[in-house]
Amino acid sequence: APLKDMLFDIEHLANIGEIAKLPGFEDAGLETAQAVLEECARFNQDVVAPLNIEGDRNPSSFKGGEVTTTPGFKDAFAQYVSGGWQGLQHPADFGGQGLPKTIGAACGEMLNSANMSFALCPLLSDGAIEALLTAGSDELKAVYLEKLVSGQWTGTMNLTEPQAGSDLAMVRSRAEPQPDGTYKVFGTKIFITYGEHDMAENIVHLVLARVTGAPEGVKGISLFVVPKFMVGKDGALGERNDVHCVSIEHKMGIKASPTAVLQYGNNGGAVGYLVGQENRGLEYMFIMMNSARYAVGMQGIAIAERAYQHAVAYAKDRVQSRPVDGSINASAPIIHHPDVKRMLMTMRAYTEGCRAMASVAAAAYDAAHHHPDADARKQNQAFYEFMVPLVKGYSTEMSLEVTSLGVQVHGGMGFIEETGAAQYYRDAKILTIYEGTTAIQANDLVGRKTARDGGQTAKAIAAQIEKTEAELAKSESAAAASVHKRLKAAREAFIEVVDFVAGQTKASPNAVFSGSVPYLMLAGNLVAGW
Repeated sequence: APLKDMLFDIEHLANIGEIAKLPGFEDAGLETAQAVLEECARFNQDVVAPLNIEGDRNPSSFKGGEVTTTPGFKDAFAQYVSGGWQGLQHPADFGGQGLPKTIGAACGEMLNSANMSFALCPLLSDGAIEALLTAGSDELKAVYLEKLVSGQWTGTMNLTEPQAGSDLAMVRSRAEPQPDGTYKVFGTKIFITYGEHDMAENIVHLVLARVTGAPEGVKGISLFVVPKFMVGKDGALGERNDVHCVSIEHKMGIKASPTAVLQYGNNGGAVGYLVGQENRGLEYMFIMMNSARYAVGMQGIAIAERAYQHAVAYAKDRVQSRPVDGSINASAPIIHHPDVKRMLMTMRAYTEGCRAMASVAAAAYDAAHHHPDADARKQNQAFYEFMVPLVKGYSTEMSLEVTSLGVQVHGGMGFIEETGAAQYYRDAKILTIYEGTTAIQANDLVGRKTARDGGQTAKAIAAQIEKTEAELAKSESAAAASVHKRLKAAREAFIEVVDFVAGQTKASPNAVFSGSVPYLMLAGNLVAGW
């Protein structure tokens, strides 16, 4: 694990010393971060990483309504739970450790680097926990949160239906109110990650559905907790709820992660519990979504790091051709060849830049939730929300480039499955698609994050970058001068686009949104490079 790089970001970019001054994080300084990261690295290296190739070759299987995960996954998840890793950054009130996202994100990167298919299960649970913490009633929190935080139960996010992908206005699943205050849920959900599996006692589904008589479109969607097994007042598991897996998908990558088709209500209706208020489901689901989008960005960084390490190891070992500078009068490891160095350095630069960007975003999240000053919380929340589409959109697009270069470094052997390079490339592709495609992240960046506030948050970030330019200008080194020149040019281009977006989104939406992805990539290049 790249612990040195991670700890550098945590100390110098995320400023863990300042985070440790925030209420609730007093014990979360650099020493804590180092100890947690070192233990996390050991666990993932020894327990989770060895299952990665096995999961690709022997993925989850479906028979008779039940899913059996890859051999070894169930035991590894039990160790993950017993180690307290699921609750790392969740509140101590519900059995978590209450550590900052700044530390939790680095641990999440290592888990995903070790085995992305495995890591998807706790990733979705994190989102379910955040949604319940924010919008769940005290009763729902009491029943579900402690078990979710411990990892004894896992969580899912049920949005997509056959006719409703990115357009959630088309959701047809319905919920019928019952006299006892519960709801009967009916419908079909697809692409449900870990919607059925054998690694936990219970699965807690968070489901979007329409209450009978609700308004059309997204304003009529509500959110429900629908457990796989009913939970008694004493917390004991009862009878099976009316939700069943009817199949799992056969995928290009992340093959060990079971992607389920779930049927609700075939036998009278699945019992559901309303989260928050009726018709506010999309608002609550976006809490989960933002958590998951950031986490998917971390997956991009994680798979890029794994591909980079794999490529470096191969380049050091593969002997082929003499160096062009004649420094060795014999065939040499390909890492000595200039173009291989270029590819490896590109892989590393993208990966480290995105990790730094994500680390700074995590620090803003921590300040937004724990800073005692309301204005500081507001500023940090705006910064974090601006960064989420960059972390998700830019980092995952970057991961495709990095994993592709990883295959290229291997040459012909990269195209052969046994070397492992191809798996990273296949696994990475989904990252630009699920939890909102790159275009959806870019539309979010344009509409909600730039046009809505007239570009204020974007320009505040540009002002911080300008301060870095001023520091670079004081240096007499040629390298600093080169970085200063390029950073200034990128920032000025960014400001020009921000002004265009802020000024033209209402008047010329097609013109603005047709350039949304290039805008996202420009912003990502600028911020990651900064």
